[in-house]
Amino acid sequence: MEGASEETLTSVSSLVTVFENSRMTGAVPRVHGLEAGHQQPGCRAPTSAGPWEKPTVEEALESGSRTVSRRYLSSLKNKLSSGAWRKSYQPRTCPGSGTQEPEEKKIVRELLETEQAYVARLHLLDQVFFQELLKEARSSKAFPEDVVRLIFSNISSIYQFHSQFFLPELQRRLDDWTTTPRIGDVIQKLAPFLKMYSEYVKNFERAIELLATWTDKSPPFQEVITRIQSSEASASLTLQHHMLEPVQRIPRYELLLKEYVQKLPGQAPDLADAQKALDMIFSAAQHSNAAITEMERLQELWDVYQRLGLEDDIVDPSNTLLREGPVLKISFRRSGPMERYLFLFNNMLLYCVPRVIQVGAHFQVRTRIDVAGMKVRELTDAEFPHSFLVSGKQRTLELRARSQEEMISWLQACQAAIDQIEKRNETFKAAVQSPEGDPQEQELQSVELGLRAPQWVRDKMVTMCMRCQEPFNALTRRRHHCRACGYVVCARCSDYRAELKYDANRPNRVCLDCYTFLTGNVLPEEKEDKRRGILEKGAVAGSEQSLICSFLQLLGDKWGKSGPRGWCVIPRDDPLVLYVYAAPQDMRAHTSIPLLGYQVTAGPQADPRVFQLQQSGQLYTFKAESEELKGRWVKAMERAASGWIPGGPDDKDLSD
Repeated sequence: MEGASEETLTSVSSLVTVFENSRMTGAVPRVHGLEAGHQQPGCRAPTSAGPWEKPTVEEALESGSRTVSRRYLSSLKNKLSSGAWRKSYQPRTCPGSGTQEPEEKKIVRELLETEQAYVARLHLLDQVFFQELLKEARSSKAFPEDVVRLIFSNISSIYQFHSQFFLPELQRRLDDWTTTPRIGDVIQKLAPFLKMYSEYVKNFERAIELLATWTDKSPPFQEVITRIQSSEASASLTLQHHMLEPVQRIPRYELLLKEYVQKLPGQAPDLADAQKALDMIFSAAQHSNAAITEMERLQELWDVYQRLGLEDDIVDPSNTLLREGPVLKISFRRSGPMERYLFLFNNMLLYCVPRVIQVGAHFQVRTRIDVAGMKVRELTDAEFPHSFLVSGKQRTLELRARSQEEMISWLQACQAAIDQIEKRNETFKAAVQSPEGDPQEQELQSVELGLRAPQWVRDKMVTMCMRCQEPFNALTRRRHHCRACGYVVCARCSDYRAELKYDANRPNRVCLDCYTFLTGNVLPEEKEDKRRGILEKGAVAGSEQSLICSFLQLLGDKWGKSGPRGWCVIPRDDPLVLYVYAAPQDMRAHTSIPLLGYQVTAGPQADPRVFQLQQSGQLYTFKAESEELKGRWVKAMERAASGWIPGGPDDKDLSD
């Protein structure tokens, strides 16, 4: 037993070395380990990938090749859990095995037999299809080698893992079942490597598209594939069907191992290890399912991008398409409604007009409405039933759905997106108070500018460009980072390049201020900074030298659409004014309140954390996160209202 354990550890160690080397070099090694026709001790292995003959063109046409559609891939997650695949993988009875074999051993035998069949399929993919196409690409130069490698992704690593490690370990355990009736420990050691399937699954849709493209484009490419598909080893199945096997494999492990755990006796020594192994297999299956989901989501975004013909790329990991469909626009000028089309994302609603003449794009974007600040509600209109209102910062639309159910669906989808945005923008306090969010460490000293890499300001810490103070949006004013100071700026303010010493003096995207400092170039007048407005007092500077600063809840209609929370600052250099920002790193406040002459009172609500500022009809209501924080704010505002100004460095501030 000790020797077997040491051998297993050596195998796992070797496996790590194999994958590390493969990742470092990017090579695709040809494996001479387990061949598909090699028979394991015990049961007979399935049909191997043996020699194949070159078919005639007539035979190739009669093979009836079929392709795998994306709709089939999209439904895999539901189909894999149905158990229908088990019908073609019933365990065979081996000679001399007896009829009274324990149920758990029968499942292990089934796992081994399906693994043998799977390794044979991997052998066909890696050692036959992949290697023959590479060989043809090198000899004929009819198609690039990189195309072949992109189609097969990391299939060589998957084949190595199963043929050299997973299958031999299963075979040894079944051979020694009398003395070692367990497989849980083996699967625990090897299961983490199943997460490499995520790379293969993510690449699957692209691989199928490349395969179809080059089959039509290159006759030598098509000839190699047709020749192998018509061989006995391919079993009259297309390359697409063989490539689908790795996508389906991990859920099959999960089903078999779940059944194995259920069949184990209550006191079985392998029960605890088998349950842990099942959890690890479930985690690997989640990785594969997540990869399929992510691939589908990005494909949907890409389809929308092509239909819209946008120059700005909406295929971004942060964007999710929630709903799309036709609606009717209720016009104030025309008697009848007009056909329109909506695309609802997690952060924006695109209001589109169908193109009469379709040249590439199918729709033209008429209006983009940010989900942040958007409101929706049903309209009561006898002339236009099933109508609803979409009100946003950019535009208000009266729309009509085709049915009551469709209208309710749109309202629910929009409201869910609005709720998610509000929840995500709820608080940035944890990030601000963490060491890495310390504003003093985010701004480089001028003597260090360009000499070392800056600490980048996080995207979520700002809502507007930190140079021109214009709000960001996903299409026309996207976020960029200055590589010199780390500020989040828009494309216009970062349309400069300067050599940075920490990056081997290579030109990098920098903001206007850093460009001027690093190069000494004099910019045209139209590119100089505009004069700072009364609200353009950076929250960073205010927080560094403030009397008090923290998040406060903004209550009441007085605040309008400024948001449920605000980053509030009373600067030391402007101690009689309260500045309210949307985020801690913003360079411009959305509200400033001169505190002189205001009265600070408790709010009308029962909550002891609420307080108000009141003066001749002006009323602002705030809510602190604690009574202690409320007390410090009340004290600071009362000082400012009375005209108190810090006299010197010995004065204590009230900073959070």
